[in-house]
Amino acid sequence: MLPIPIQKTFTYSVTEEEANFLQKGMRVAVSFGKSKMYTGLVFNIHTNPPTLYEAKEIHQILDETPLVTARQLEHWQWISNYYMCALGEVYRASLPSAFLLESETIIFKNAAFLDSAILGDDEFLIFEALQQQSQLTIHQVIAILGKKKVMPIVNGLIKKSAIAIKEEIYEQYKPKLVKYVRLHKNYTSDDSLGKLLEALSNAKKQREAVLGFFQLLSTKKPIKAKDLEEKANVSATILKSLVTKDIFEFYHIQTDRVQFKGATNALKVLNEFQEKALAEIKETFKEKEVTLLHGVTSSGKTEVYTKLIQEVLDEGKQVLFLLPEIALTTQIITRLQFYFGEQISVFHSKYSINERVEVWNNVLDNKPKARIILGARSAIFLPFSNLGLIVVDEEHETSYKQFDPAPRYNARDAAIVLAKIHSAKILLGSATPSLETYFNAQQNKYGFVALKRRHGNVQLPKIELINVKEKFKKKEMKGHFSDRLL
Repeated sequence: MLPIPIQKTFTYSVTEEEANFLQKGMRVAVSFGKSKMYTGLVFNIHTNPPTLYEAKEIHQILDETPLVTARQLEHWQWISNYYMCALGEVYRASLPSAFLLESETIIFKNAAFLDSAILGDDEFLIFEALQQQSQLTIHQVIAILGKKKVMPIVNGLIKKSAIAIKEEIYEQYKPKLVKYVRLHKNYTSDDSLGKLLEALSNAKKQREAVLGFFQLLSTKKPIKAKDLEEKANVSATILKSLVTKDIFEFYHIQTDRVQFKGATNALKVLNEFQEKALAEIKETFKEKEVTLLHGVTSSGKTEVYTKLIQEVLDEGKQVLFLLPEIALTTQIITRLQFYFGEQISVFHSKYSINERVEVWNNVLDNKPKARIILGARSAIFLPFSNLGLIVVDEEHETSYKQFDPAPRYNARDAAIVLAKIHSAKILLGSATPSLETYFNAQQNKYGFVALKRRHGNVQLPKIELINVKEKFKKKEMKGHFSDRLL
């Protein structure tokens, strides 16, 4: 499967050893067309050679384990068929772009070419730049010439045999590495430590760094280089000098870019109406996979969600909490983190590519920090392995629909299918349900639970219909507002 708008999959040849290693859902770098390299996804492994073309060999295997699960592939096929788009378009939309390695055109000079007099002005600028460095990328050529359309010039150089090109694969994702400090193995005994401090008696700052290290060592935690610099009030240069002297040594630990550092709190006690709604939801889940929670504004639907989520977490399963774009704010994230802390990961387009890659990997590995995924519509594409519950808040919102580019899908409906694939339950919440969801609930296709009381028994605001046209005639309007409103 290739991330291009073509419905079909393509067959590539592999060795027997590669075939034994490869699994569905693993990425491979393959050439497609004349020279372009793409990240292909293993969709199937078979022994049937294509009849219309000769199968090319794969360039390289990019993963050691599958990046995409079998359930995801099943979900992608449904999206492709139901929304009438290419499987490759679903593939491209599903994976964070950092996973879709593509090749970059590299230009290098032909050592045998000597006649620079036949080159045009722009061609000569590129050729001259290649005298200074061994190779250039297309982006560098654009910067040198100050033009966007440079391929005709590059092609001209190729025709004159002045340059050659090749395709190189590059990866966008770079893991975040935090620098830590530890004592060199030469200074692990008490005797050697005494000699060390004596040797640094004339190097005040270095001695302070060593003393600061031992103070931090009492915490029984790995020591970050940055923390040691602050504790001992020394610069990074001092630490480097101690590394050069084989007193300290640096090492790196990979860490996530988004981390929760607060404390968690107990769930709120539900009122009698919320308790009744929760009990009814659990009862409908015994017979229905989908339940609509029709709760009036400020009825406390979120508290019901949190109780339900906690029960699913207690079963060791994952939870997907979908929110429309407009509702996915710091407020709701903070509110849920108040209860669940670092078990929550957020998957949203406002987060960087690297942060989204880390969330993807955490979900794939079913890590404790990704038990609950809070996200917008694209979160349905994450590689869940043990999904137990999906909550779609404000299910009527149009921002669950993607209009462009393909796949043009409704995340609410795709989430219902995803829940079915995982044998999970899905709760649709809204104060104003969509017509189709409400109809399905009335037809007994979905379960239905109503939460009619506002939290704290606060009364709903009264609604009156005012004939504004009549008010204008009677001159009882002040600007755009009626006297009744004022």
